[in-house]
Amino acid sequence: MNPLKLSFKTEIFPLLVVAVGIVASFYFYAHFPAVVVSHWGFEGQPNGYSGKATGAFAIPALLLGMYLLFIFLPYLDPKGEKYQNFSKVYLLFRNLILLLLLIVYLATGAYNLGYSVKIQYIVPTLVGLLFIILGNFMGKIKSNWFVGVRTPWTLSSENVWNKTQSFGGKAMMLFGLLIIITPLLPKVFGIIVFAAGIIMVSFGSIIYSYILYRKEKQAGLIK
Repeated sequence: MNPLKLSFKTEIFPLLVVAVGIVASFYFYAHFPAVVVSHWGFEGQPNGYSGKATGAFAIPALLLGMYLLFIFLPYLDPKGEKYQNFSKVYLLFRNLILLLLLIVYLATGAYNLGYSVKIQYIVPTLVGLLFIILGNFMGKIKSNWFVGVRTPWTLSSENVWNKTQSFGGKAMMLFGLLIIITPLLPKVFGIIVFAAGIIMVSFGSIIYSYILYRKEKQAGLIK
């Protein structure tokens, strides 16, 4: 069974992303200082550090690991056959997440090489755009155990699953917009907006799926 219908055409882009990350890692390792910045605060101030080996090789290793994980997840999923119905969306999710990691890695690497890189604007903008794009496709994800809004109630009903993914997708798109604008807001207000977005996406979708499930249960559509 090949639920993802993998081919050279589907794999050339993610493999290129992984290859660029690996090549960049050796360049960064050769030119990084002994200690590099690995984390930034809300306003872009460095507040976390690591050795240059970790800074150079951790993200490329993560890229490779995530690439392999995305390939094997459908084979581990009891609902693996469902992936055939949304394989293009699944692979799009994979490619965008890998691309985001690569761009952030290259941006943080350039920062540690001494270039003037505004991490506090680049990362939120990229993450926000990712949420907007992924949210736009959430409604096309079919019931499975690994991707989408997965609760006991969405996994118990195809109708609850479909409606919850649509709701979650809209919430993700709105959250993406909030992530993009938070760096432009005063720190305290920005943190509040960001936290509210997380609550909306996570708990909002969970509560919504439960409400839908209860309605179907009461209507006798679910035993």
